[in-house]
Amino acid sequence: MRILLISPNTLIVPYPVYPIGLDYVAGCVSADHQVKIADMNILSLAALEEILQDFFPEIIGLSCRNIDNTDAGDPLFFISEYRELVVWLRERSRAVLVCGGSGFTIMPERVFAALGVDYGIIGEGERFGLLVDGMQKGLEPTQIPGVISAFSSPETPEPWTGKQMRAFQRHASHIGFYLKKGGMLNLQTKRGCSFNCIYCPYPNIEGKRHRLAHPDEVARTAMDLQEAGAKYLFITDSAFNSDLAHSLAVANAFKAAGLSIPWGGFFAPLRLPPDYFTIMAAAGLKHVEFGTESMSAAMLATYRKPFGIDEVFTAHKQAQEAGLHVAHYFLMGGPGESPATVTESLDHIERLNRTVLFFFVGIRIYPGTALYDIALDEGKITPETDMLEPVFYEAKRIDRDAIKALVTARANKRINWILGSGDARSAATVRKMYDRGYSGPLWEFLAG
Repeated sequence: MRILLISPNTLIVPYPVYPIGLDYVAGCVSADHQVKIADMNILSLAALEEILQDFFPEIIGLSCRNIDNTDAGDPLFFISEYRELVVWLRERSRAVLVCGGSGFTIMPERVFAALGVDYGIIGEGERFGLLVDGMQKGLEPTQIPGVISAFSSPETPEPWTGKQMRAFQRHASHIGFYLKKGGMLNLQTKRGCSFNCIYCPYPNIEGKRHRLAHPDEVARTAMDLQEAGAKYLFITDSAFNSDLAHSLAVANAFKAAGLSIPWGGFFAPLRLPPDYFTIMAAAGLKHVEFGTESMSAAMLATYRKPFGIDEVFTAHKQAQEAGLHVAHYFLMGGPGESPATVTESLDHIERLNRTVLFFFVGIRIYPGTALYDIALDEGKITPETDMLEPVFYEAKRIDRDAIKALVTARANKRINWILGSGDARSAATVRKMYDRGYSGPLWEFLAG
């Protein structure tokens, strides 16, 4: 069968993100079928129409990586654009339309209804391979766990335990876009999240237990990306160091394989061995992005973070002493937030030197999370509330505007204190730097 996989995501702020998910979806399709990837970051609708006419796909897979940008300060809702694309495709193709991805899995019933596709895949994309083989044999796709249609009930399947095969096509036309716009390609070392943060849908998407890729396999993929021209690798794990031993094994595998390009990822500021970041730096790590979320003891407990304020300061110091660039991300406005907890956080944040601070005020409420249950109990939402368009939690004792005012006043125009992902001016600056040959996330140039 002829299969077209489409990445509709065109958001490039703060930087373009390579559609790694479609590599894995392509990798799960047997060699009996033809697979082509269409990335809307490089294609116009006219170019996509040419592909439809020339390739004449029988199945079109549509990636729904994000429902929205989760930023209450500058909310962007993507489902409407995806719906327009589905309507456009229907007018030009008789292919079976299938949607999946992390965004789809968060609210499969609602996204499925909004898009009007033929089938949806809940959970990991490897089930797409089973769907393709089943359709070729004339079998009913909804018999596959996680596959839904308009005539079936959505049930979340168990995390995928089969083979994970990434089909990275180094000569594919869309690769060049990412190499020119920052040189960043991405890498996954494990799936699943063992943390219990109240707001995060990751455990519902990938499961709560880690499924670890073999470090040597990760290193081989990293070398493939480097040989394809990547200048920087970003590790997409929810927290690279959530399995400490595995993260060290991957770093050592990078070093043994001869990886020479820098890399970065999200880390939790956990209690770490004293030489942890020294080992990481020796393996090429350059950027540490801490998902710190708060520097109030009460709020860290509310968020169910597996660390405290002391651990944040220690991890920050260890990373800096290893010569790494450090950033912290904060989520403000959760249950129990107040002027006192915001002030406590800001007072502690002042002590985080030579770093970049990203503040997100307002937390997106996702079904299936503890935050959703809290919002229900507090009467902020009801079971009938449509959660597809962004709904953000509002603390009882302080609203988002008041939090922003406190952060803005404390920032006092310091460029390393950033509300959200940055404004249009900072995005334009990043684009110019990429055009001049810079690579990587580049936020280190804002560090105070």
